[in-house]
Amino acid sequence: MRIFRLSLAILLAAGAAMSCTTKFDRLLVSNDVDEKYNAAFEYFNNHKYGKAASLFESLSVMTTGTERDDTVQYYWGLSNYRHKDYYSAEGNFTKFITNFPISKFAPEARFLRIDCLYRSTLRYELDQTPTYTALTAMEEYLRDFPDSDRAGECRSMAKKLNDRLDKKAYENARLYYKMEDYKASRIAFKNIIKDDPETIYREDVLYYIAMSSYKYAKNSVTEKQKERYMDFMDDYLNFVGEIPESPYRKELDAMYLRAQRAIGREVGEDATDFMNDRDFEKDRRAAEKNAEKK
Repeated sequence: MRIFRLSLAILLAAGAAMSCTTKFDRLLVSNDVDEKYNAAFEYFNNHKYGKAASLFESLSVMTTGTERDDTVQYYWGLSNYRHKDYYSAEGNFTKFITNFPISKFAPEARFLRIDCLYRSTLRYELDQTPTYTALTAMEEYLRDFPDSDRAGECRSMAKKLNDRLDKKAYENARLYYKMEDYKASRIAFKNIIKDDPETIYREDVLYYIAMSSYKYAKNSVTEKQKERYMDFMDDYLNFVGEIPESPYRKELDAMYLRAQRAIGREVGEDATDFMNDRDFEKDRRAAEKNAEKK
């Protein structure tokens, strides 16, 4: 008797499952637009986004050119988005924006496409093409909807992506420095400032510009050193003029005095003592470690 009851329960459960599956499959191939449309929203409202997406996809062919067209297309994308299929959702929203630019759903579709693009971006070590695509979409959205409720979220995402690009550029330039290619390092760091004056690494970039020019001069042949030490002095003065209280200041001050002496200028006894301070090398290593942590 116990085995019979258990078997019956299993059969009933299996039958119910088959009935549910059969109902969805029947809806999927049905030509009844109203029934399929209502069922798609029922699945959507019950958080069954995968099934809702399948039904809206099927409906998209049947409702083309009708008053339901934009609604079906939008909720097809939204169902994929809620189902966390961001790749498909981005494709849905891109097509929607092209086909229905003045739909009531268009502003939200544009933001959700941006969110999909944002989620598809890669960490700074990898290709940043998706990042540039997302930033372009964000710029267009903020231009067209500057007062949108979503504008703050959009700006926040854009800042994170720009910070990621800053980090990539900074680390690429620092790679030249670590390889002791100080000429390439200085150029790379200067390009960071040129391309993005507001970089979050500005202090460190200016520091490495000065460090690169100093080491490039120091390692140069004698006849080239004076000119290159003068370049370092320009970089030094730019740094201290902008960030006079920087923790890098003591190290760069000592290098400035050394550069002056290297080109034949008098620096005085106090300056000589400062340059020979046994803590100088310790400060230099600490400064570089601080830059690495940042």
